[in-house]
Amino acid sequence: MADRAGCDPAWQAVEVSTLRELAEEHTQLRPADVDHLHRIAGDWQLLSDLSFADLLLWVPVDGDESFLCVAQVRPTTAPTAYLDDQVGRIVGGPEVAHLTIAYSQGRIWREGDPVWYGDVPARHEAIPVRLRTADGEAGEVIAVVGRDTNLSTARTPSQLELNYLTTADDLAQMLADGTFPPPRHPGETTSAPRVGDGLVRLDASGKVTYASPNAQSAYRRLGFASHLVGEDLAVLHRRLATDPLEGTDAANGILAALRGEAPPRREIDARGATMLTRALPLMPAGVPIGALVLVRDITEVRRRDRALITKDATIREIHHRVKNNLQTVAALLRLQARRVGIPAARAALEESVRRVASIALVHETLSMSSDEAVEFDGIVDRVARAAAEVAATDTPVRMRREGSFGVLPAEIATSLVMVLNELLLNAVEHGFPPSDSAPEPGTVSAGAEVVVSAHRFRKQLHVTVDDNGRGLPADFDAERGGNLGLQIVRALATGELRGSIELRNRAGGGTEAVLVVPLAAPRPR
Repeated sequence: MADRAGCDPAWQAVEVSTLRELAEEHTQLRPADVDHLHRIAGDWQLLSDLSFADLLLWVPVDGDESFLCVAQVRPTTAPTAYLDDQVGRIVGGPEVAHLTIAYSQGRIWREGDPVWYGDVPARHEAIPVRLRTADGEAGEVIAVVGRDTNLSTARTPSQLELNYLTTADDLAQMLADGTFPPPRHPGETTSAPRVGDGLVRLDASGKVTYASPNAQSAYRRLGFASHLVGEDLAVLHRRLATDPLEGTDAANGILAALRGEAPPRREIDARGATMLTRALPLMPAGVPIGALVLVRDITEVRRRDRALITKDATIREIHHRVKNNLQTVAALLRLQARRVGIPAARAALEESVRRVASIALVHETLSMSSDEAVEFDGIVDRVARAAAEVAATDTPVRMRREGSFGVLPAEIATSLVMVLNELLLNAVEHGFPPSDSAPEPGTVSAGAEVVVSAHRFRKQLHVTVDDNGRGLPADFDAERGGNLGLQIVRALATGELRGSIELRNRAGGGTEAVLVVPLAAPRPR
């Protein structure tokens, strides 16, 4: 056996990077070629597990008779042949003869003696990688997949292992043909069923020729107690599914795979259990010989999903009821204010109505959201309009927002909306107080403006509310002065929001309130 130790001079190492960056730096592969290699790396765990082998993706290096490893996957069904990561390695000389043959001749290489990786004996195989042309023809070889099997635990293979290896050889030939992996359907993630979840192999007629123990167990949960071998799987799916339409979709997926297509994943519900299925065509050398069906029991996953949906609906309903209750409280306070004859008491009640209404805005938004977070810009705009409409001033004030608050968690949004409500009302009422005489009809005071600015910086939200009004009085005490509204602002800013607030006069006239709120996780209570 040949010996390949870690210090072998035939090996070089480059700085490990992503597959795309390695390919762009060291090869002349086209973007479409690299995209195809990405698809292989996203779906080749299946081939690795069926092969009981490590897979290494090799690309030829420009201007050199060497190959660069750009991706690697280890089997979950067998021990790895490599303890060290091979990505970023450049191999040349006689050690890559098998890769050179597969690349230049476009055929799968299986001959040769085992080699040693340190203390581990391994068997070499090399599979050429083709990207099919736009008209469906087999294109040129763009890379080679090395399939290296750890032989230290070699034993007489079982029926399961024989079926896995046979299927792996079919997929390897499809990889060399350019028909594996199949294109991914929109919206599909990588959480597909795997070999260990359950595997069913079908012949060209759709009959089961082999079913792994885990696959047999998954179908038993759906209510099928007999052995799967010999069953027409499409017919079985129609029979088992609780929903006839769902059963027809699952059966059509099987039939599509038998025709050489790659259907999207399907779910089957029966007897309270749910199974996810993925059907792959088996077409070595372009000849349809059957299909491979991977199955996963996702009953508990769907149960948790339903529980989360129920929980989300309950939370939204709670926010809806809180919003309704707050609006009721605001209506009661408004009604009471109309009956109070003391102007100061009426003004206090009206301020309370506005404060309660601003909190209700947050809960109204949360009642329409699927999580405990709100898009805050719309809330700020509504609060600003309300402040301009109800403020006791005869000066029309223009409200404007700059920047974006973004999405904020509920615990920040509730306190922040109260702070902004108070700051906006103070800016309008105290920055532009009522004059002794009403303006002439049709006249507009020019230039009265309040601007709310927001931006994020280093996990902090920086908010500024400034106006071009008359500014703060000379004897204003920023720490203790101010009305009840400013006291509320200071208490919420430094308490609930764990931030800071500063009130000061602007250089060009007017007042500026600067609020800094940390956006890190809230401290435990």
